Amino acid sequence: MRFLTWNLWWRFGPWERRQAAITAVLRAEQPDVCGLQEVWSTAEGHLAEHLAAELGLHLAWAPAALPPHWSERIPASAPPGLGVGLAVLSRWPIEESAVLPLPRGDGPDEGRVALYARIAAPGGPVPFFTTHLHSGPAGSGVRCAQVRALARMVADRRGGGAFPPVITGDFNAEPDSDEIRLFGGRLTAPAVPGQMLLDAWRYAEPGQPSATWDTANPYLAGGLGLNIRVDYIHTGLPAADGTGRVRSVRRAGDGPVDGVWPSDHLAVVAELEA
Repeated sequence: MRFLTWNLWWRFGPWERRQAAITAVLRAEQPDVCGLQEVWSTAEGHLAEHLAAELGLHLAWAPAALPPHWSERIPASAPPGLGVGLAVLSRWPIEESAVLPLPRGDGPDEGRVALYARIAAPGGPVPFFTTHLHSGPAGSGVRCAQVRALARMVADRRGGGAFPPVITGDFNAEPDSDEIRLFGGRLTAPAVPGQMLLDAWRYAEPGQPSATWDTANPYLAGGLGLNIRVDYIHTGLPAADGTGRVRSVRRAGDGPVDGVWPSDHLAVVAELEA
Protein backbone atom coordinates (compact mmCIF):
# COMPACT_ATOMS: atom_id res chain seq x y z
CA MET A 1 0.00 0.00 0.00
CA ARG A 2 1.49 3.34 -1.08
CA PHE A 3 1.26 6.43 1.14
CA LEU A 4 2.35 9.97 0.30
CA THR A 5 2.67 13.22 2.23
CA TRP A 6 3.21 16.64 0.65
CA ASN A 7 3.12 20.31 1.60
CA LEU A 8 1.74 22.05 -1.53
CA TRP A 9 2.95 25.61 -0.73
CA TRP A 10 -0.51 27.19 -0.83
CA ARG A 11 -0.81 29.78 -3.66
CA PHE A 12 2.75 31.05 -3.44
CA GLY A 13 5.00 31.32 -6.46
CA PRO A 14 3.69 30.39 -9.93
CA TRP A 15 0.79 28.55 -8.32
CA GLU A 16 -1.26 27.90 -11.46
CA ARG A 17 1.65 26.23 -13.23
CA ARG A 18 2.54 24.47 -10.01
CA GLN A 19 -0.98 23.06 -9.79
CA ALA A 20 -0.46 21.26 -13.10
CA ALA A 21 2.92 19.97 -11.88
CA ILE A 22 1.42 18.73 -8.59
CA THR A 23 -1.30 16.88 -10.51
CA ALA A 24 1.31 15.31 -12.81
CA VAL A 25 3.44 14.07 -9.90
CA LEU A 26 0.45 12.57 -8.07
CA ARG A 27 -0.73 10.89 -11.26
CA ALA A 28 2.71 9.38 -11.81
CA GLU A 29 3.14 8.26 -8.19
CA GLN A 30 -0.36 6.73 -7.93
CA PRO A 31 -0.57 6.83 -4.11
CA ASP A 32 -3.30 4.80 -2.46
CA VAL A 33 -3.64 7.39 0.31
CA CYS A 34 -2.03 10.80 0.65
CA GLY A 35 -1.98 13.60 3.20
CA LEU A 36 -1.71 17.13 1.84
CA GLN A 37 -0.85 20.32 3.69
CA GLU A 38 -1.06 24.02 2.72
CA VAL A 39 -3.92 23.28 0.32
CA TRP A 40 -5.46 26.53 -0.93
CA SER A 41 -9.17 27.16 -0.72
CA THR A 42 -11.54 29.92 -1.87
CA ALA A 43 -15.25 30.61 -1.49
CA GLU A 44 -15.77 28.48 -4.60
CA GLY A 45 -13.80 25.40 -3.58
CA HIS A 46 -10.28 24.13 -2.95
CA LEU A 47 -7.34 22.52 -4.69
CA ALA A 48 -7.99 19.10 -3.14
CA GLU A 49 -11.39 18.95 -4.87
CA HIS A 50 -9.67 19.52 -8.20
CA LEU A 51 -7.03 16.87 -7.49
CA ALA A 52 -9.61 14.32 -6.34
CA ALA A 53 -11.66 14.87 -9.50
CA GLU A 54 -8.61 14.70 -11.79
CA LEU A 55 -7.27 11.52 -10.19
CA GLY A 56 -10.52 9.76 -9.30
CA LEU A 57 -9.87 9.74 -5.55
CA HIS A 58 -12.04 10.09 -2.44
CA LEU A 59 -11.57 13.18 -0.30
CA ALA A 60 -11.62 14.43 3.29
CA TRP A 61 -11.06 18.13 4.02
CA ALA A 62 -10.14 20.18 7.08
CA PRO A 63 -10.07 23.99 6.86
CA ALA A 64 -7.42 25.76 8.92
CA ALA A 65 -6.64 29.40 9.67
CA LEU A 66 -4.22 31.46 7.61
CA PRO A 67 -1.03 31.93 9.67
CA PRO A 68 -0.69 35.59 10.74
CA HIS A 69 2.72 35.96 9.09
CA TRP A 70 1.21 35.20 5.67
CA SER A 71 -0.93 38.35 5.68
CA GLU A 72 1.72 40.54 4.06
CA ARG A 73 2.15 37.98 1.26
CA ILE A 74 -1.51 37.83 0.22
CA PRO A 75 -1.93 39.80 -3.05
CA ALA A 76 -4.55 42.51 -3.38
CA SER A 77 -6.07 40.47 -6.22
CA ALA A 78 -6.75 37.47 -3.95
CA PRO A 79 -10.19 35.89 -4.53
CA PRO A 80 -12.95 36.05 -1.89
CA GLY A 81 -12.65 33.61 0.99
CA LEU A 82 -9.02 32.75 0.30
CA GLY A 83 -7.98 30.19 2.90
CA VAL A 84 -5.93 27.10 3.58
CA GLY A 85 -6.47 23.58 4.86
CA LEU A 86 -5.45 19.94 5.03
CA ALA A 87 -6.73 17.15 2.82
CA VAL A 88 -6.69 13.37 2.61
CA LEU A 89 -7.04 11.75 -0.81
CA SER A 90 -7.77 8.03 -0.96
CA ARG A 91 -8.19 5.37 -3.60
CA TRP A 92 -10.80 3.78 -1.36
CA PRO A 93 -13.84 5.28 0.38
CA ILE A 94 -13.36 7.32 3.53
CA GLU A 95 -15.73 5.92 6.15
CA GLU A 96 -15.19 8.56 8.80
CA SER A 97 -13.20 11.75 9.34
CA ALA A 98 -12.55 14.15 12.21
CA VAL A 99 -10.65 17.39 12.78
CA LEU A 100 -8.64 18.22 15.90
CA PRO A 101 -7.61 21.83 16.67
CA LEU A 102 -4.02 21.77 17.92
CA PRO A 103 -2.86 23.78 20.96
CA ARG A 104 -0.96 27.01 20.39
CA GLY A 105 1.10 26.72 23.58
CA ASP A 106 2.89 30.02 24.08
CA GLY A 107 3.02 30.65 20.33
CA PRO A 108 0.83 32.73 18.00
CA ASP A 109 -2.76 31.76 17.25
CA GLU A 110 -2.13 30.06 13.90
CA GLY A 111 -5.21 27.83 13.85
CA ARG A 112 -3.25 24.61 13.29
CA VAL A 113 -5.27 21.38 13.01
CA ALA A 114 -4.92 17.64 12.46
CA LEU A 115 -7.18 15.60 10.16
CA TYR A 116 -8.15 11.96 10.70
CA ALA A 117 -9.64 9.71 8.02
CA ARG A 118 -10.67 6.07 8.36
CA ILE A 119 -9.87 4.46 5.01
CA ALA A 120 -11.99 1.50 3.87
CA ALA A 121 -9.10 -0.43 2.29
CA PRO A 122 -9.77 -3.91 0.85
CA GLY A 123 -7.85 -5.70 3.63
CA GLY A 124 -9.48 -3.76 6.46
CA PRO A 125 -9.67 -0.20 7.74
CA VAL A 126 -6.60 2.03 7.80
CA PRO A 127 -6.47 4.83 10.42
CA PHE A 128 -4.80 7.73 8.61
CA PHE A 129 -3.81 11.19 9.89
CA THR A 130 -2.23 14.31 8.46
CA THR A 131 -1.17 17.59 10.05
CA HIS A 132 0.92 20.75 9.71
CA LEU A 133 2.65 21.92 12.88
CA HIS A 134 3.79 25.36 14.06
CA SER A 135 6.49 26.78 11.79
CA GLY A 136 8.50 29.07 14.09
CA PRO A 137 12.21 28.12 14.00
CA ALA A 138 12.41 28.47 17.80
CA GLY A 139 8.96 26.96 18.38
CA SER A 140 9.93 23.50 19.61
CA GLY A 141 7.90 23.98 22.79
CA VAL A 142 4.76 24.75 20.80
CA ARG A 143 5.33 21.73 18.55
CA CYS A 144 5.86 19.49 21.60
CA ALA A 145 2.42 20.52 22.87
CA GLN A 146 0.97 19.87 19.43
CA VAL A 147 2.48 16.39 19.06
CA ARG A 148 1.13 15.44 22.48
CA ALA A 149 -2.38 16.31 21.26
CA LEU A 150 -1.77 14.53 17.95
CA ALA A 151 -0.46 11.41 19.69
CA ARG A 152 -3.58 11.31 21.87
CA MET A 153 -5.77 11.61 18.76
CA VAL A 154 -3.90 8.65 17.23
CA ALA A 155 -4.36 6.59 20.39
CA ASP A 156 -8.08 7.39 20.52
CA ARG A 157 -8.78 6.65 16.85
CA ARG A 158 -6.31 3.95 15.84
CA GLY A 159 -9.07 1.31 16.12
CA GLY A 160 -8.64 -2.40 16.59
CA GLY A 161 -7.84 -3.43 13.02
CA ALA A 162 -4.70 -5.16 11.80
CA PHE A 163 -3.30 -2.16 9.97
CA PRO A 164 -1.32 0.24 12.16
CA PRO A 165 -2.05 3.98 12.16
CA VAL A 166 -0.28 6.07 9.53
CA ILE A 167 0.51 9.68 10.44
CA THR A 168 1.76 12.13 7.83
CA GLY A 169 2.57 15.79 7.64
CA ASP A 170 4.87 18.77 7.71
CA PHE A 171 6.13 18.77 11.30
CA ASN A 172 8.47 21.74 10.74
CA ALA A 173 11.06 19.91 12.86
CA GLU A 174 14.21 17.91 12.20
CA PRO A 175 14.48 14.20 13.10
CA ASP A 176 16.57 14.72 16.25
CA SER A 177 14.31 17.44 17.67
CA ASP A 178 12.50 17.06 20.98
CA GLU A 179 9.10 17.01 19.27
CA ILE A 180 9.94 14.22 16.83
CA ARG A 181 11.56 12.13 19.57
CA LEU A 182 8.53 12.73 21.80
CA PHE A 183 6.07 11.76 19.07
CA GLY A 184 8.00 8.60 18.21
CA GLY A 185 8.33 7.47 21.80
CA ARG A 186 11.36 5.28 21.22
CA LEU A 187 14.25 7.59 22.11
CA THR A 188 12.40 9.27 24.97
CA ALA A 189 9.24 8.64 26.98
CA PRO A 190 6.29 8.60 24.56
CA ALA A 191 3.64 11.30 24.49
CA VAL A 192 1.05 8.57 25.14
CA PRO A 193 2.23 5.80 27.49
CA GLY A 194 2.92 2.59 25.59
CA GLN A 195 2.47 4.11 22.11
CA MET A 196 5.47 3.95 19.80
CA LEU A 197 5.39 5.39 16.29
CA LEU A 198 8.08 4.67 13.70
CA ASP A 199 9.59 7.22 11.35
CA ALA A 200 9.33 5.47 7.96
CA TRP A 201 12.57 7.08 6.82
CA ARG A 202 14.48 4.77 9.13
CA TYR A 203 13.89 2.14 6.41
CA ALA A 204 15.41 4.23 3.61
CA GLU A 205 18.36 2.90 1.62
CA PRO A 206 21.69 4.12 3.07
CA GLY A 207 22.85 7.34 1.44
CA GLN A 208 19.46 8.06 -0.08
CA PRO A 209 18.73 11.84 -0.25
CA SER A 210 16.41 12.66 2.62
CA ALA A 211 15.91 16.44 2.67
CA THR A 212 12.35 17.54 1.96
CA TRP A 213 13.48 21.17 2.29
CA ASP A 214 16.23 20.97 -0.34
CA THR A 215 18.41 23.85 -1.50
CA ALA A 216 18.35 22.43 -5.05
CA ASN A 217 14.81 23.82 -5.15
CA PRO A 218 14.95 27.40 -6.55
CA TYR A 219 12.05 28.48 -4.30
CA LEU A 220 14.45 28.25 -1.34
CA ALA A 221 16.95 30.76 -2.70
CA GLY A 222 17.84 33.26 -0.01
CA GLY A 223 16.78 30.96 2.83
CA LEU A 224 18.88 29.23 5.47
CA GLY A 225 20.94 27.40 2.88
CA LEU A 226 20.44 24.08 4.69
CA ASN A 227 19.09 20.75 3.48
CA ILE A 228 16.72 19.44 6.16
CA ARG A 229 13.97 16.85 6.54
CA VAL A 230 10.78 18.23 8.05
CA ASP A 231 8.09 16.11 6.31
CA TYR A 232 7.26 12.69 7.73
CA ILE A 233 5.36 9.47 7.41
CA HIS A 234 5.07 7.76 10.80
CA THR A 235 3.48 4.36 11.37
CA GLY A 236 2.47 2.30 14.33
CA LEU A 237 4.20 -1.00 14.98
CA PRO A 238 3.42 -3.64 12.32
CA ALA A 239 1.16 -6.57 13.10
CA ALA A 240 2.62 -9.97 13.94
CA ASP A 241 2.06 -11.14 10.36
CA GLY A 242 3.94 -8.14 8.95
CA THR A 243 0.91 -6.05 8.02
CA GLY A 244 1.98 -2.41 7.99
CA ARG A 245 5.72 -3.09 7.80
CA VAL A 246 7.59 -0.41 5.84
CA ARG A 247 8.93 -1.89 2.59
CA SER A 248 10.46 1.25 1.08
CA VAL A 249 10.53 5.02 1.42
CA ARG A 250 11.76 7.78 -0.88
CA ARG A 251 11.22 11.36 -2.00
CA ALA A 252 9.01 12.50 -4.88
CA GLY A 253 8.34 15.82 -6.57
CA ASP A 254 12.10 16.41 -6.36
CA GLY A 255 12.58 18.17 -9.67
CA PRO A 256 10.85 20.43 -12.18
CA VAL A 257 7.85 19.33 -14.24
CA ASP A 258 7.57 21.17 -17.56
CA GLY A 259 10.02 23.72 -16.22
CA VAL A 260 8.42 24.38 -12.85
CA TRP A 261 9.04 22.81 -9.44
CA PRO A 262 5.71 21.66 -7.97
CA SER A 263 6.27 22.99 -4.42
CA ASP A 264 8.85 24.39 -2.05
CA HIS A 265 8.68 21.04 -0.20
CA LEU A 266 9.41 17.61 -1.60
CA ALA A 267 6.95 14.79 -1.07
CA VAL A 268 7.65 11.59 0.87
CA VAL A 269 6.36 8.24 -0.43
CA ALA A 270 6.34 5.04 1.65
CA GLU A 271 5.17 1.58 0.70
CA LEU A 272 3.80 -0.56 3.52
CA GLU A 273 3.03 -4.25 3.55
CA ALA A 274 -0.72 -4.79 3.12
